[in-house]
Amino acid sequence: MGLTPLDNLVRIGQLKAEPCNAAEVRRMLTMAQARLVDAKLPSLSAEGRFTSAYNAAHAAALAALRWHGYRSENRFTVFQCLVHTVNWPATKWRVLDAAHQKRNLAEYEGYLEVEESVITELCTLVSLLVVDVEKLITA
Repeated sequence: MGLTPLDNLVRIGQLKAEPCNAAEVRRMLTMAQARLVDAKLPSLSAEGRFTSAYNAAHAAALAALRWHGYRSENRFTVFQCLVHTVNWPATKWRVLDAAHQKRNLAEYEGYLEVEESVITELCTLVSLLVVDVEKLITA
């Protein structure tokens, strides 16, 4: 703990402070890597690849947040916190937020229309995120 902006989110109820569990963080990162592999399988539908890429992004972002000793029940917050957990600029984490909005349309309204370029961009960002989280936890 000790990242002031994240502590502020704890104070307003957006995050919970919870001691880091290195085994949990490693499991989340392993799950992110597995979902990323799935997202790149050409035999899956575009919807399946998008969902896998999105789930990989969430698992990696949550691993970074957990590494710092925080937890969130809000997926958007997990992505928003990347600016503090792995020093990602808004231009990167906002792409993940856009994927989150697409995911919500699919989950809650049954609507998902996704282009190959979106899946490709998401996979590229998730690959970068996985590398950044690995650097974080091995430093």
